[in-house]
Amino acid sequence: MIRSIAPDDTTALIALVEAIGFEPHETEELALMLADHFDGKNSQDIWLTDDDDGLVGVAYVAPERMTEGTWNLYLIAVHPDRQQQGRGAALLAHVEQMLAQRGDRVLLVETSGLESFEYVRSFYRKSGYDEEARIREFYKAGEDKIVFRKALN
Repeated sequence: MIRSIAPDDTTALIALVEAIGFEPHETEELALMLADHFDGKNSQDIWLTDDDDGLVGVAYVAPERMTEGTWNLYLIAVHPDRQQQGRGAALLAHVEQMLAQRGDRVLLVETSGLESFEYVRSFYRKSGYDEEARIREFYKAGEDKIVFRKALN
């Protein structure tokens, strides 16, 4: 069941991102982002969860500032025990449908250019995203950022 995130989901969400390999500083940043969301500081952002008798997936999107109808998918994750079941694709499709129904135009996704992230890039390609840009050595020396784009018709 895909639903909006609730404050009670915070502990489970932190456990989820730790299970997929988030570094401690990334987990701390995520906790701050969630706190801002629940405090109403980021009123336009959207957090969704895949709840199957417990949180097993999450998606986080926010509008791109100073644009009309352009959004960024900042996070999509599924617990390792529940991957390869179509849950990530379902979360992504839900986000796309929700934004399209609101009249939004574009969804952008960024990911690493490292070889170990090829499965992620393949997921976006299979989901209808086109590689739009590559910023060399963005994350650190030798690690490019790749931006994917999909029009929300």
